[in-house]
Amino acid sequence: MIVSPVLMPHAICWAAAPRLVWTMVVANFVTFASYVSICGTLLYIARRTLRVMARDWLFFVVGFALFIVACGSTHLMDVVTTWIPVFWIDATTVIVTAILSAYVAIQLIRRAGHVAFAINDYSARLDRTQHEKDSMRDKLLAARKLEDWSRMSAVIAHEISNPLESIQNILYLLRTAPNASDEVIELAAKASDEVAGVITISRSTLSFHRESVRPEQVDLRDVVESVRFLLKGLIQEKQIDFQIAAPDDFFVEAFPGETRQVVLNLARNACEATAPGTTVSVLLQNVSHGVELAIADHGPGIDPALLPHLFDFGHSTKGAAGNGLGLWTVKQIVEKHRGRITLDPQYPEGARFIVFWPATFSGITSPASQPELAPA
Repeated sequence: MIVSPVLMPHAICWAAAPRLVWTMVVANFVTFASYVSICGTLLYIARRTLRVMARDWLFFVVGFALFIVACGSTHLMDVVTTWIPVFWIDATTVIVTAILSAYVAIQLIRRAGHVAFAINDYSARLDRTQHEKDSMRDKLLAARKLEDWSRMSAVIAHEISNPLESIQNILYLLRTAPNASDEVIELAAKASDEVAGVITISRSTLSFHRESVRPEQVDLRDVVESVRFLLKGLIQEKQIDFQIAAPDDFFVEAFPGETRQVVLNLARNACEATAPGTTVSVLLQNVSHGVELAIADHGPGIDPALLPHLFDFGHSTKGAAGNGLGLWTVKQIVEKHRGRITLDPQYPEGARFIVFWPATFSGITSPASQPELAPA
């Protein structure tokens, strides 16, 4: 054992009691090893987050790691000075630890506000995570139900086409039979007209779910006319004057089913929102590089609080009656065709949506089409 003529090792101060000596040695050495491990972990984290961590925070983490290992070194020196009284080396270690601890303390005080904000923000995000997860699940389920309903309606429309045509043929035979009375002919003619209307609706519904492989020339005026026919029941029920101002041909390069879906969603919203006995107007006009479609109603308008989220997924202008998919779907389709949709802020009565549809298609090469049903 090396004994200094001036200083004594700790073991002598502890009366060379073996249990006390080894308790202090083991405890200090475990503490030193733990501090070294913490330091290594912090340096590893700093290295793995080098690209995303701000430079001043990187310096803070490295400084904190060095402070930790310096603290551990003081415990290592306690082990050494148990038998070797090199207390000046021990004092140097303490001085270095004091400098690093002062640096870490100052930097921590400077960052206390940022740390508190980050902890509170992280806690708030955790609280919102489950709610957002449940909300997104409900929206996805609603979208899936809508898709399943759309597919089912397409199948039904396809399956009833042939029986309806057979009924129409039978009615034709009744109407043209040599011994048919005038009353039978009149009733058969009326029934035939009704069946023809159902067949038209069936084929129109089926066309909404049949998509071409690539864009083609679509006349938006024909699309608007077909949508008016599909909404005939709602228009008659509310006694709406459905006006179409389309003095020319309005051809665009697009996916036909998607153009019909856009016009149907906007026109149906307008008819549902407008007051009974008023007007829903559709204006088509050729503009530079495309066609502008404007659909206006005479309803209560849109709540200004809803405007920032008007086209967001799950946000509905109809309250509990809506599913928040209509305008979101319209926006997705229009932007897929590199067009745009806006709400006219200057329209004085109700709401007026304006869609710009490019004359040529420059979006993705093919749609996410659904399986095409065989024609009736």
